[in-house]
Amino acid sequence: MIYLILLLCFSLLLWWKWFLFLLLAWPIRSIKKHDLLWERANSQDRTFLNRSIAFVFRHIEWYVRYIDFQVGLIPSFAVRDFIYRHVFCVQMADKVVFHFGAEIRAHERLCIGERSIIGDRALLDARNGICIGKNVNLSSGIQIYTEQHDHRSPDFACNSDESFGVTIGDRVWLGPGVIVLHSVHIGEGAVVAAGAVVTKDVPPYTIVAGVPARAIGERTHNLRYQFSGDQGWYY
Repeated sequence: MIYLILLLCFSLLLWWKWFLFLLLAWPIRSIKKHDLLWERANSQDRTFLNRSIAFVFRHIEWYVRYIDFQVGLIPSFAVRDFIYRHVFCVQMADKVVFHFGAEIRAHERLCIGERSIIGDRALLDARNGICIGKNVNLSSGIQIYTEQHDHRSPDFACNSDESFGVTIGDRVWLGPGVIVLHSVHIGEGAVVAAGAVVTKDVPPYTIVAGVPARAIGERTHNLRYQFSGDQGWYY
């Protein structure tokens, strides 16, 4: 009996964050499904009740931010896929592949079309909405931002709204290390070369490169490929 108790105590010490996550999974899903987390955490209503609600939701938001890093490091496609879909409420179509080490902000405002691939160590800041089309390939180290401080603001405020969202069309290919800033639309079939910083809309089938990204060519319009969506179980 003593060995069983010791084993249980050791397991709790080793896996406490996952035990806590299992307890909080349903409340997190409920909050995100109704899109309340960000709204309540940033409530401007200063009544005592709403200050208390905002305090609780703000701490839940911080916890979700912490556990999101942990989920991204789980060495299983299947487990990560389940958590992103059914706990964090990412709007994912069939056969989406999420590789290792993703960081997602405002999961419930991220929409991904079928057979798209999210590469290793992607940072997807969906606070004002990110919509990714079908058969999109995001290579390793991609960063997409939909929130930004206003350098003109005396309070360094984030004067953003839904117009800061990012839309990525079908069969877009973003190379390694690409940064996409807010309010950008990348048209169908476009290619963004490695290390580019996209600050303005990219027309369909256009190849862009550089900082800031500029057109350097055109891609064929006759694109037929579809990714398999195969991801196995591990990594």
